[in-house]
Amino acid sequence: MTTTASTFRARFEEAAVRNDSLLCVGLDPDPTKLPAGVSTREFLFSIVDATADLVSCYKPNIAFFEPDLAEGITLLRDLIAHVPDGVPVLLDAKRGDIGHTAEAYARAVFDSLGADAVTLNPYLGRDSLEPFLRRGDRHAFLLCRTSNAGAGDLQDLEVEGHPLYERVAYLANEWNERGNVGLVVGATYPEEAARIREICPDLLFLMPGVGAQAGEVQAAVQAATDARGGGILVNASRGVLYAPPAEGERWVDASRRAAESLRDEINRARAR
Repeated sequence: MTTTASTFRARFEEAAVRNDSLLCVGLDPDPTKLPAGVSTREFLFSIVDATADLVSCYKPNIAFFEPDLAEGITLLRDLIAHVPDGVPVLLDAKRGDIGHTAEAYARAVFDSLGADAVTLNPYLGRDSLEPFLRRGDRHAFLLCRTSNAGAGDLQDLEVEGHPLYERVAYLANEWNERGNVGLVVGATYPEEAARIREICPDLLFLMPGVGAQAGEVQAAVQAATDARGGGILVNASRGVLYAPPAEGERWVDASRRAAESLRDEINRARAR
């Protein structure tokens, strides 16, 4: 489906309404978990074909494509191009550098690979983000409160009386001059997510950690949705990609069933 929206946020919101979904499916191919006899290309393309009407975004992680740079990056570019026009693609790359390096990263992500959004590490400050932020039609999701167990090692450190992740949230508001800044906020930390939503009522949140990382859907959704009941991309990767088939069920049908079940669970949490 061709979209008329010109920015990542507008495309995401169109897809969210059309598919009644805040689900973002992570496209992270693990060669050890692929169905027997199925290539990585066939696997990923089939997942997209089977779930495109159930999601609001796809999120390939570049790390799973980089080990084989020649074929992997070609596959990643082809995968992004394969996603229907009506569904945006957020590349999980966690880039963060300065000067010409940041410029090169931005060209690679947006121009060479064709992603609509990217995850970034804000540790180096505003100038390291500017090559991405000046692209008003694209979106930058800054690491804020990540979903991993060690997140607090740095993110909980106090800066002027506030934990560092809150400082990142305040800065994200300042840097959102073009309306294209979002935050990565782990579903595994709903209390912190609620606080970040207070600070950033209008930003999009990418919420990893549902499923394999044991984030609880209802708590995360209710903590982080915005005033309109949206504003979040709830990401699931392994729980959808490698959903165990029921007896006689094809693997791709199991993935679709898992995606539909999670989408509906997110919607039930929004309604409460």
